[in-house]
Amino acid sequence: MELELKKVMGFTKAYIKSMRLYYAFVTGIAGWVGVSFYNFKVDGAVSNERLMLILAMLFLSWGINQIINDYLGLEEDKINAPNRPMVTGELDPKCALVVTIFFLIFMIFISWLLNPWAIIPAVLGILLNVLYEYAKAWSLTGNIVFGIMISMCTAYGFLACGPLLDPFFTSNRITGLILVAILNAVMTYYTYFKDYQGDKAAGKKTFIVRYGINIGRYAGIIGAFISAIALVFFITIDWLPVESILYQKTFLFCCLVTLFLQCWTAYLFFTNPYGQKTYFSLVTNIQACVAGQVSLIAIFDGTLALYLMIASYILIQFFFSHYGDTKA
Repeated sequence: MELELKKVMGFTKAYIKSMRLYYAFVTGIAGWVGVSFYNFKVDGAVSNERLMLILAMLFLSWGINQIINDYLGLEEDKINAPNRPMVTGELDPKCALVVTIFFLIFMIFISWLLNPWAIIPAVLGILLNVLYEYAKAWSLTGNIVFGIMISMCTAYGFLACGPLLDPFFTSNRITGLILVAILNAVMTYYTYFKDYQGDKAAGKKTFIVRYGINIGRYAGIIGAFISAIALVFFITIDWLPVESILYQKTFLFCCLVTLFLQCWTAYLFFTNPYGQKTYFSLVTNIQACVAGQVSLIAIFDGTLALYLMIASYILIQFFFSHYGDTKA
């Protein structure tokens, strides 16, 4: 009995470690964007209980799907991250996959109870996560797939809040999805620097593998400005509520913080495209992506956005500090 308990505890510890929860703010805040869009249209429509349930599912969705990603990426992880639990055998791959499938079925069931329409982005997110592991072999295609995958969290947050709104598709909601996708596509681009050797050995021809680290560094500089250019474009064509933006100083502040973090990220990976510093640069990369998503929330609720900006910045650093092993 005691031996079985130790096995369960060991499995649980390895499973949680593999979830890499410092990334959970990516999916959590992306979903919060969708919730904010819904609340903007239907003020006070979402109860605190429903909101907490939605956010818990969104924050945990990264880690649960990460198990699938690790399972499918075992070959490159043997080179990039040989100390990860699934590679070392600390976490049994098949058992972890079974547990993950159970969690996903449970989450889909909860989604059906919240709003049957919410099942669509939930299932699409899972399928895109599987596709992503193969899309990495096609240059920037993997980044695009990843960005769309995270934007499903935004759609999920919106749909899980309550009944469908009429009209469902509007220019500002489509813009929100596109901006979330761009932010995450850029974010995942920088993560490929640390995975260069493993991706190359496994035949995953990411942009950096295909064109080399030197060209990848310069492309990273361009990437730092893509989301800002896209935001200006959508404001120019009036696809965002310009009236709200002009009077929302918090939104402008969050955008400036995001741009600074994105430029700092590009600089870090440009100066250290490989080695230990590349791994630790991931913190700023994640913080930049999340800050960009918080900026969208600031359009509707500046005070909440400031809270989220500060909390996510600190907590991402806190969780990441527990992952000091660059090979894990």
